Amino acid sequence: MSARPRPGSAALPGQRGGAAAAIAAIAAIAAMQREEKQLELTLETLISQVADLKNSLVSFIYKLENEYDRLTWPSVLDSFALLSGQLNTLNKVLKHEKTPLLRNQVIIPLVLSPDRDEEIMRQTEGRVPVFSHEVVPDHLRTKPDPEVEEQEKQLITDAARISPDAAQKQIQSLNKMCSNLLEKISKEERESESGGLRQNKQTFNPADTNALVAAVAFGKGLSNRRPPGSGASVQSGQPGAGAIIAGAAGMQQVPMTGAPAQQQPMLAGVQMAPAGQPGKMPSGIKTNIKSASMHPYQR
Repeated sequence: MSARPRPGSAALPGQRGGAAAAIAAIAAIAAMQREEKQLELTLETLISQVADLKNSLVSFIYKLENEYDRLTWPSVLDSFALLSGQLNTLNKVLKHEKTPLLRNQVIIPLVLSPDRDEEIMRQTEGRVPVFSHEVVPDHLRTKPDPEVEEQEKQLITDAARISPDAAQKQIQSLNKMCSNLLEKISKEERESESGGLRQNKQTFNPADTNALVAAVAFGKGLSNRRPPGSGASVQSGQPGAGAIIAGAAGMQQVPMTGAPAQQQPMLAGVQMAPAGQPGKMPSGIKTNIKSASMHPYQR
C-alpha cells in the first residue's frame, strides 16, 4: 500500500514545482490582462484626443474657406494656439510612463473582404468603404515607404562618417546662423514698430486747422476795416467786400522794360495802361478792378 501524506505534512518536490508553475502562469495571465486593460484605456484616450484635434482642424479649414472675408488675425492666432495645445496634450499622453509602447503591438487583419463593410465605413467616416488586400498594406503599414527608408539609411550613413570635431563645428556654425537670423528678425520687428509709431505721430494742430478752414470758408476772424484812401463805404454786414477793395487798391501795374514811363490815369488807386501799348493788363483784370471799384453795396 502506498502511504498518503497526512494533513500538515510537507509536500513532495514534484508538487511544489507544479504549484509554483501554476502561480507563475496565473501571475502572467493577470499581467497580460492588466496590459490589455491599460492598452484599451490608452487607445480610448488617444482616440478622444485625435477626435478633438480633427474637429479643430475641420473648424479652422471651414473658417479659411467660407469666412475668409471677415476672418481676423487674432482669430487665426487663437485657432493655431488651440491646435498647438491639443498636439502637446497628445504628445504628453504618448510619452506618459503608464502608456504602453505601441510599437511593440502587432496588428493582424483577421478578415479581408472585397465587399462593402458598413462598420468600417462608420468608424472611418466614409473614407474606407472596404477592407481588402488592396488597402490593407497602406492602412496597416508600420514602416515608412521604401524610398523614404533608403533616404533615412543614407542620412544615417553620412552622419556616421563625420568625426566628432567636425560635427561639433557644424553644430556651432548652424547655431550661429540661427542666432544671426533671429537677430535680424527681431531688428526688423523693432524697426517696423518704430516706423508705425512715427507714422501715427500727430504732425499738426487740429485747432489751427479748424481756424484756417473757418477763415477760408466763412471769413471767420478776418479784418472788416476799409483800406486807407478808399472812398467807397462798405456795409458792416459784408466781411468780404473790404478784402476785395483792399486787394484792388493794392494792385499796381509794373512797367515793362523798354516801354516809355508815362503818367497814366488812376482808377481807385490802380494805374491803368493805355490801349494798344505792350505790357497792358488783361481785360479780365481790368473788369475785376472796375467791379471792385463799383461795388454794388457802395453808397
